Amino acid sequence: MAERNEKKRKRIENTQKQQNKKQDGEVKKEERDGNSEEMAKKGQEIQAKSNSNKKFKKVFPYGNYKSYYGYRIGKGPEREEDPRIRVLKKEWFEGKDCLDIGCNSGVVTIQIAKKYNCKSILGLDIDSALIEEAFWYLRKFVKMEFAEKKNTNNTNVKAVQDVNESEQCTNKSSNEGADNGSSHQSSCERNLSDIVSFRQENFVRSRPHDKQYDTILCLSVTKWIHLNWGDDGLITAFGKIWRLLRPGGVFVLEPQPWSSYERNRRVSETTRSNYRDIKYRPDFFREMLLDKIGFRRVEVVTSDLSGTRTGFNRPIFAYYK
Repeated sequence: MAERNEKKRKRIENTQKQQNKKQDGEVKKEERDGNSEEMAKKGQEIQAKSNSNKKFKKVFPYGNYKSYYGYRIGKGPEREEDPRIRVLKKEWFEGKDCLDIGCNSGVVTIQIAKKYNCKSILGLDIDSALIEEAFWYLRKFVKMEFAEKKNTNNTNVKAVQDVNESEQCTNKSSNEGADNGSSHQSSCERNLSDIVSFRQENFVRSRPHDKQYDTILCLSVTKWIHLNWGDDGLITAFGKIWRLLRPGGVFVLEPQPWSSYERNRRVSETTRSNYRDIKYRPDFFREMLLDKIGFRRVEVVTSDLSGTRTGFNRPIFAYYK
């Protein structure tokens, strides 16, 4: 009897142990499943965040980069002169009507006006946000210019000189009418806001301008015209530039190399497609502009631009109408 009870007790204990093991296994499985679900949820959140970043990543299919000059010449571009300006000739700008195609945020446009005293200079860009930024920079330059003049005029001697200079300006302005407007206005009569203007415009697709210009700049822009509108768009732009120039006018061109096209060909489906179809590479521009467009001669302004950052050491050419 005692032996049967002992066997029965052991069977009950074994059954209980098996049930406990089964319960422990189920608990651990639930924990594992719970951890897996939590890890999967975190993974989904990370993936969603990654996809969100990709979805809203800013692309610049027209080369319309923000802070372009800060990247190219360093911080505070309004304080630091773009190295390209040092190789440009004063005679191309002083007292001349000028056009800057693809001006970005307008820093170079303003610096040229300030240094060389253009009669007028218009900056164009396809990006309206960059044009707003260009006007912001213009206001900033005007304030800086006013502060510089104010500091210069602090002495009585300078005040007397200013009176004399003002009288000279008045006399000169009176004589300019007799010169049929050929002489440009003295800088003492105007500030940068009188000289510089900006406008949002797609130069390739826009209507012809009402006026002509003495100097037209196209600095690091041809690649973006070429990739977005192909060979036909580039030829259209070059032809329009030639027609907008007055006889004897100069077209200042800074083309990007073909290797630069390759790096940017995937920014949009349009650029990807046009890249494959391009026949007239940058090495052909000289022949195109002289033989097909009609410029009479070309001058190499610089083939090695010192003081610029890596990747921006590009040749600059001057084509004369």
